[in-house]
Amino acid sequence: MAGQGPLTGLTVLDLTRVLSGPYCTMFLGDMGARVIKIEQPGRGDDTRAWGPPFVKGESAYFLGTNRNKESVTLDFKHPGGRRLLDKLIERADVLIENFRPGALERAGLDYISLKQNHPRLIYTSISGFGHTGPRRHQPGYDAVIQAEGGLMSITGAPAGPPYRLGVAIADMVAGLLAAQGILLALYARERTGRGQHIDIGMLDGVVALLTYHSSMHLVANTSSPRVGNGHATIAPYDTFRASDGEFFLAVGNDEQFRRFCEAAGLQQLPTDSRFATNPARVEHRIELAAQLEPVLTQHSRKHWIAVLTEAGVPCGEVREVAEALADAQLLARQMIESVDHATIGPMKVLGLPIKLSDTPGSVRTAPPTLGQHTAAVLTELGLNASEIDALRQQKVI
Repeated sequence: MAGQGPLTGLTVLDLTRVLSGPYCTMFLGDMGARVIKIEQPGRGDDTRAWGPPFVKGESAYFLGTNRNKESVTLDFKHPGGRRLLDKLIERADVLIENFRPGALERAGLDYISLKQNHPRLIYTSISGFGHTGPRRHQPGYDAVIQAEGGLMSITGAPAGPPYRLGVAIADMVAGLLAAQGILLALYARERTGRGQHIDIGMLDGVVALLTYHSSMHLVANTSSPRVGNGHATIAPYDTFRASDGEFFLAVGNDEQFRRFCEAAGLQQLPTDSRFATNPARVEHRIELAAQLEPVLTQHSRKHWIAVLTEAGVPCGEVREVAEALADAQLLARQMIESVDHATIGPMKVLGLPIKLSDTPGSVRTAPPTLGQHTAAVLTELGLNASEIDALRQQKVI
């Protein structure tokens, strides 16, 4: 697991499952940290069973968020398992968990219980609603958080129902915020010598994404309507149909609109008071679309993208996932990597979106099979083969 990333030498004890926590620890592993993922014996992370698709018995969902980790099966509710977990905590810089608030407190594994003996430990909790407040004990699921956080209310067609995003954005943002919090806590520990508790609530994260939508309410007491693929405050900023499919047109200011109109042969539009400024175009977005659609459908997507890109107007094809992943730009930036999996053999995973010039992260190892590293890690703790076999017989590991 050796690496040269900026977090090389850091040990992360991962007590998380599903998406928010594993997404966080995958990022830390990518950046060089040693991530020891603790999984329930015989079952493992819930997402190991999420499918189809499965490849040679391995879930594609699990494979997508668990590279650069070691899997150790351990029942820490068993006294023997708990002793082993305590040894691992002694060696850890960071512990991350996403149990419901209060669950680990009963086991003496909450931050307050651990910090006295482990003052440098950075303890990270991810939950639906955070560890304070009247709703702290409620379970948090991505779609529910998207709904209650206001995100669904601004997603979908104007006359249609609200929609959740096609990715589990509440989970993923929580994971990213947790990773950012860990980095901040590590920086603080360099000055103070002390660890601390990082408390991430998924609802907080989703509300933080609202940015200008929340400001419209807080400052102007107005609400953002659903505008489909359009934008509440910019026009034209939407999907449009070309002769062979849809593309996205993102005109961000009046100068870009003027260049767009010149390229599209619509020079008369900027002189129309309904379309001369962005606020006017937002107010008259339906009339504007009616002017654009007959022209845009005359040519292919590739035609418009070539012409508009030359004119400095942001635009792009609406692509399927497979098309997006085949983009030469992504391949040039190593966003698709190959690794050797213990069961599957050679397989592809996503690369790293953060490029560091001096201490780059790396994709070093494939997602682990369940318990793949149990024996090796327990050997590091001083156990011999017969002791490890005995733990297996007792179903502790």
